[in-house]
Amino acid sequence: MLEGKYKQFFDEISTKISVEKIFTDKLHTLAYGTDASFYRLIPKIVIKTDNAKEVEEIIKLANTMNLSITFRAGGTSLSGQAISDSILIITSRNFSNFKISPDASFISLEPALTGAQANGLLARYSKKIGPDPASINAAMIGGIAANNASGMCCGISQNSYKTLKSMKLIFADGTKLDTAYENSKNEFRKTHKDFLEDLKSFSNETKSNEELREKIEKKFKIKNTCGYSLNSLIDFEDEFEILQHLIIGSEGTLAFIEEVTYYTVEDLKDKASALIYFKDMEEACNAVTKLKLAKDSKQIIIDAVELMDRAALRSIENDSSMPKYIKDFGDEVTALLIETRAINNNNLDIQIEQIEKILDDFNVVRDIYFTKDAKEYNLYWKIRKDLFPAVGAVRVIGTTVIIEDVAYPIESLAVATLELQGLFQKYGYTEAIIFGHALEGNFHFVFTQDFSDKKEIERYDNLMNEVVNSVAVKYQGSLKAEHGTGRNMAAFVEVEWGNVAYNIMKRIKNLFDPKGLLNPGVIINDDKEAHLKNLKTLPATNEIVDKCIECGFCEPTCPSNEITLTPRQRIVINREISRLENLGQKEEAQEYKELYQYDGIETCATCSLCSTACPVKIDTGNLTKHLRAEQLSSKDKSIANFVANNFSMTLSGVRFGLKSSNIMHKVLGTSNMQKFTQTLRSFTKNKTPKWSVTMPKAINININFEQKQKDKKVVYFPSCLNRAMGLNSVSKEEKELFDITVELLQKAGYQIIFPNNLANLCCGMPFSSKGFNDASHTKSSELEEALLNASEFGEYPILCDTSPCTKKMIENFSHKLSIYEPIDFTLTFLTKYLEFTPINEPITIHTTCSSRKMNLEEKFKEVAYLCSTNVIIPSDVKCCGFAGDRGFNFPELNDSALRYLKEQTNGAKMAFSTSKTCEIGLSSHSGLDYNSIFYLVNQVTKSKSL
Repeated sequence: MLEGKYKQFFDEISTKISVEKIFTDKLHTLAYGTDASFYRLIPKIVIKTDNAKEVEEIIKLANTMNLSITFRAGGTSLSGQAISDSILIITSRNFSNFKISPDASFISLEPALTGAQANGLLARYSKKIGPDPASINAAMIGGIAANNASGMCCGISQNSYKTLKSMKLIFADGTKLDTAYENSKNEFRKTHKDFLEDLKSFSNETKSNEELREKIEKKFKIKNTCGYSLNSLIDFEDEFEILQHLIIGSEGTLAFIEEVTYYTVEDLKDKASALIYFKDMEEACNAVTKLKLAKDSKQIIIDAVELMDRAALRSIENDSSMPKYIKDFGDEVTALLIETRAINNNNLDIQIEQIEKILDDFNVVRDIYFTKDAKEYNLYWKIRKDLFPAVGAVRVIGTTVIIEDVAYPIESLAVATLELQGLFQKYGYTEAIIFGHALEGNFHFVFTQDFSDKKEIERYDNLMNEVVNSVAVKYQGSLKAEHGTGRNMAAFVEVEWGNVAYNIMKRIKNLFDPKGLLNPGVIINDDKEAHLKNLKTLPATNEIVDKCIECGFCEPTCPSNEITLTPRQRIVINREISRLENLGQKEEAQEYKELYQYDGIETCATCSLCSTACPVKIDTGNLTKHLRAEQLSSKDKSIANFVANNFSMTLSGVRFGLKSSNIMHKVLGTSNMQKFTQTLRSFTKNKTPKWSVTMPKAINININFEQKQKDKKVVYFPSCLNRAMGLNSVSKEEKELFDITVELLQKAGYQIIFPNNLANLCCGMPFSSKGFNDASHTKSSELEEALLNASEFGEYPILCDTSPCTKKMIENFSHKLSIYEPIDFTLTFLTKYLEFTPINEPITIHTTCSSRKMNLEEKFKEVAYLCSTNVIIPSDVKCCGFAGDRGFNFPELNDSALRYLKEQTNGAKMAFSTSKTCEIGLSSHSGLDYNSIFYLVNQVTKSKSL
């Protein structure tokens, strides 16, 4: 319960912002208040904001009431800068408008767009934004700018600081500023005259202090995000340039970033990468130094050099995609992943030769090999990006993963890195790994830590104090190179920068935020033990998800990410429930369980796309299925088993319901039908399914048609959905999918075989998604036996017309059968026997979650381009959120997942997918008639024999 000022704040802000976006309950404040760092504070109030006006209202009210606020975007930050025990403002995924200049030389971005989305918008222009953090798929623009996040290729030349054009800001007192417009700046000059004069005096004072100026110049020759961007004080004369560049890397302690405009950079398509193995760390670091000096002197063009020590290689050597020979390397072998990019292939060859020549003098344990194969080099970079979470996955359960982020002057790289390794040995962190952006002297080191033991915390503190002395004092490096100061290094900023520079930083903070209300405790913190407080533990909850380190990489793929919880947040809550149960606090644990039911269980699509984004393949969908199974009563299981054993009767019931629905629709008309069903859902408290005009009609299929004997045979298993559900009432198609598939197969010269007892067959997915594992196994086993017999034990290929069912069969069957869904079957077989003549009409496709997990996304695009010269693929639509029948009962999940669909399929005339239920939701939200891709394949093909 809120009390005092927080209760008053809630009451007042609720009159300006929808109460549905304001959270004060224990479940949401914990879930939404968690970021990727190893710190935890639980906010009293969380507010999801959709626009700058809402943020402005919050800031003004908080300032009036002297309540502290913290801003958070993607929550991938690692140093504790995005957590709060007061008011947490989250930029919702709707805070994502953008504008690209006519020549694509700059792009304006609101804070909730991810870096990957920004690059997707720029891809058609062969441009991208400069910053390229490893978390780019999940990290949002607001956080990328606020932390001056860089990455593997951008170095210091293309980071946010160097590519910033302008900003829209909201200050601690609610004042707004747009640095791109003179009117806004002139108004700011009037209202903040003293502010600008003080800022100018800070700049003059710094420039006139020769020792300080030289120190700043030296420290920003390497990556540095420790403290504020003092280089802005010496790099610029204009007060507004100084101001906006101070915001870069300020971690929400100076102002809120409403919008940032970046100068774009060229995205060169010709590139090559090599994974090169050196005999030891010293040899690898010396090679890096030589490469860096050659780059700086313009002798070579090199875009990235990433180092991975032997421990890092060991953490991923068992990955099936990694070369087997890595396991045979000695304990000292160190790898460099090198990339070079060029304006054309000839230049690329020259650059590769130049790099190889520089490396001739070094001792490598395998021949140097540069690859231009995108699939191959993308794998290298994926492995590198996944190193941090991969280490977390092999930790002792219950321990926390620590990732630190330092940079050394390049001339000290080898000796400093060897010293760092020595410190790990001294303090017993034998599992620690080192990797990172070696070309910039920037290394990450990762180790596991138990924060439940006081002695372990002391060990950690001792290590960190020695690391601070080594990096910041002895080698004059950066304690934070790109992850931001946060709470993690706030206690050591003065150690790195000295008293004079640190005092200027404190004065900057006081100038921008005189009441100290913006993200207190971050960057400027007088508590010398701040790094040891509010530490987060990761208790065990379920082996399905215990490897999770809460990095947040999974969140953009989740269809419920804007309405309830994400996979990361579901894991956070399950860990808290387990923690409370272990402490014997059953009542509080039960309270969490009740709050979790809708947000965690009912609105999880169990699509498992989270596992495709997770570096260690954690499948939170499986956790949800497990929890659903735990909740089932014996009566529930008996009913499910009855349904499974009388499946044809169940499908008859489905047909009856669809027929009744369509009769009512004809009688009432669309408008009255919608009103009636909405009223009925309201009356039954959403227990009745949602109706839409895209609801399919009931059908029966006929497998008893005449066929000629053919040499080519295929087993066709029409899924139970496509045996009961047909076209919707507004579809312009004339034939059902079954008939289209038969026509297509016969055109390709196939004799079609149907499994026996087809009316009762099902892959088991409708049961497993609800936790009915026994019933699911029963149906799966029945289908496997029927398909074994029909295919003559695998002699003939098996076609299923629905991708999710195909995936289920492949995963569950004990016998290895050749099972195909429409995409793979088209490319593997139909292209051999059919001639494709693509149409010019614009089409759009939706790759189902199952297809994505079967690595069919690119293949689906290939099929689409075989059929049409104009293919539209929505960039921000992943899982459709229909989730079997969940779209009928929890339509808000489908609504959330497809909120961008209509806008991003604009211009398409036809639409295709490979799953009936997905097509229902897609049709409803797009205004297009989605059907199986087989409709299009049939339309554009003829037999090659004709």
